[in-house]
Amino acid sequence: MTAKLVQGYEVVIGFETHTQLSTQSKIFSRASVAFGAAPNTQACAVDLALPGTLPVMNVGAVERAIEFGLAVNAHIAERSVFARKNYFYPDLPKGYQISQFEIPVVQGGEVSFFLEEGQETVRKTVRLVRAHLEEDAGKSLHEDFIGQSGIDLNRAGTPLLEIVTEPDMRSSAEAVAYAKELHKIVTWIGICDGNMQEGSFRCDANVSVRKPGAELGTRREIKNLNSFKFMQQAIDYEVRWQIEQIEDGHAIQQATVLFDPDTGETRAMRTKEDAADYRYFPDPDLPPLVIGRDWVERVKSEMAELPRVMAERFVTQYSLPDYDATQLTQSKAVAAYFEATAMACGQPKLASNWIMGEVSRRLNASELAIEQAPVSAAQLAALIGRISDNTISNNAARQVFEGLWNGEGEVDAIIEAKGLKQINDTGELEKIIDDVLAANPKNVEEFKAGNAKALNGLVGPIMKASKGKANPAQVNALLMKKLG
Repeated sequence: MTAKLVQGYEVVIGFETHTQLSTQSKIFSRASVAFGAAPNTQACAVDLALPGTLPVMNVGAVERAIEFGLAVNAHIAERSVFARKNYFYPDLPKGYQISQFEIPVVQGGEVSFFLEEGQETVRKTVRLVRAHLEEDAGKSLHEDFIGQSGIDLNRAGTPLLEIVTEPDMRSSAEAVAYAKELHKIVTWIGICDGNMQEGSFRCDANVSVRKPGAELGTRREIKNLNSFKFMQQAIDYEVRWQIEQIEDGHAIQQATVLFDPDTGETRAMRTKEDAADYRYFPDPDLPPLVIGRDWVERVKSEMAELPRVMAERFVTQYSLPDYDATQLTQSKAVAAYFEATAMACGQPKLASNWIMGEVSRRLNASELAIEQAPVSAAQLAALIGRISDNTISNNAARQVFEGLWNGEGEVDAIIEAKGLKQINDTGELEKIIDDVLAANPKNVEEFKAGNAKALNGLVGPIMKASKGKANPAQVNALLMKKLG
């Protein structure tokens, strides 16, 4: 599909995502990574870079990197190397960051997701360049400490997996969809808690624009986007700004920028460095990281079913469309709710429709997670069962669902209390239909003359006369029989 242009320009977006790994201790020390501790209470001698200290690799961080590589169909390097990334910043105690450069632990891979484009639902795939292990820096606090900034080194040494994409995204909507899918993957497999407010999942978007067919434009990196809403706003603003600059005859300068949610604007923070500026070289204190195939296979055997694998199973086991299967595997809780409902009612497609439709709508309106839904999987299954056996119509089912949501009782009790049971008695329906046909001779004549739409003028009064309790399929069948 041709990329949508913005004012005649093609948008090009790549992502770098810093995922904080869910270990109990830091990547090269035994200090805690618990969030919210008092400043500088979780930084040991290694984190402070005191003379004579040496880093020791955290095996849990390595295993989480392996899990991610397996989840995105990437290559797990049998041998990867740690490097020193040299730059000066007040909250970087060593004067360099231990990262990976030329040989990362995870190489390649891809992330696929669905995206709404106009009237179509399109499957998109973003290629990954790499995912490498590294340590986090500390944090500069710019509150007024007697006219000075403060430094909190609690975060220094926290294990990160930096996930880098190819510049494959062509709109802010596509970028947000990718980020949400990546967030789903890392939280699903349990390598990250995904808390964006606490900085566990930090996204940097590299944005540039170009005329179709031209070379890639100069990119500007929007740092530390900590919500999907701000992510879309920041990218949209940056795209407009770059186009305006180019149209006014200005060249785009490579830079790191920050997004201000209060103004809705990006602003330059510093010129963007290239790899050569960091003077990478292998860290002499750390030997190469060697990962044998037996280690990878052990990690693989201990992993839970991956979302893409579960989605494929939903397609084959429950005969669901790809789109349904992908939507239902957005979280483990939603997938479990679907499976429990489908197995109990034996109608997986109806279960999928209800969960993606009415259940999701009510959860979103009430700002609830699926685990907090007032309607259990068993209750939803019972409701679907009553639709399937023609006890109630689809319209009546929505009223029953409303009653379930409000805690008015179980399915059959609500149907009885509200008088929602469908009329399936042929004799009773025929009497109603005969009365409506007698009262609407014009519609009957028009239908017999070939006007199919005239049938609607008969069905409506029949449903009204039955107070909505008539079985629509049965009504249509009897009507067609009586009308020849």
